[in-house]
Amino acid sequence: MGRETDWAALWRELVAGQQRSWHHQVDEGEADVWVKKAHDFHARTVRRWETPDSSRELIAATLRAHPGATALDIGAGTGAWAAFLARAAAQVTAVEPSGAMIGVMRGHLAAEGAANVAVVEGAWPDVAVEPHDFTLCSHAMYGCPDLPGFVRAMIRCTRRVCFLLMRAPTADGIMAQAARRVWGHPHDSPNFQVAYNVLLQMGICPDVRMEDSGLWDPWTSPSLEEALAELKRRFDLGERSEHDAFLAELLRRNLTPADGGYLWPRGVRSALVYWDVSRERETP
Repeated sequence: MGRETDWAALWRELVAGQQRSWHHQVDEGEADVWVKKAHDFHARTVRRWETPDSSRELIAATLRAHPGATALDIGAGTGAWAAFLARAAAQVTAVEPSGAMIGVMRGHLAAEGAANVAVVEGAWPDVAVEPHDFTLCSHAMYGCPDLPGFVRAMIRCTRRVCFLLMRAPTADGIMAQAARRVWGHPHDSPNFQVAYNVLLQMGICPDVRMEDSGLWDPWTSPSLEEALAELKRRFDLGERSEHDAFLAELLRRNLTPADGGYLWPRGVRSALVYWDVSRERETP
């Protein structure tokens, strides 16, 4: 039998690779990468939330079953989830490290009349907050290399249920095929598949609900050459060319000409991962 995969170590490697890729998109000396992007991020989020989502329905129903419950939103962004949770919870705490995001969030919370949301500026798990009944982290764990530490801090601050929302790439998508070629495994970035196995190795057996409602706008590229450049940037290949022929052919087969450019196929869903902390504490 082969050696068991250290999924936490793989998560760390993927976070490091992602951060190297992101480095090329950040202006030198800019401390908050969201300064120029927060409003656009919020607009895209509002547009996506126009589509019904079973994960939101499950979380809202869970909170409403516990009147007076409190909720913690980790990596709250521009406040879409915080405002949503505020309708079902007595009190919400929204933790967010970006001042630019918080600025947009406060405006959104005011517009939504969400007066029961307290905003805490800081990065998880470095901030100190009181325990809450429910804790949610929606796509805000990808920058943390220590996923077990991130999750343990969530558990310490949760009395009932922890919720994680994560991207779940398809096993045969462009990014998975490229990752197999470049890295020898199908994971191009931190994602649900890796995190789920991290949780299992931690002794946590969560429930999962998959969402496939077009949660992300499809990528477009002006040309196949620029699509290849984007793919190489995401895999931090720089000037290396040994994979160029394979990647170029992969893109040629899978991208669709559209509006003078090329449309990438959808290759990712959203996974809601959740477990009852109180039940696990009761297990002998």
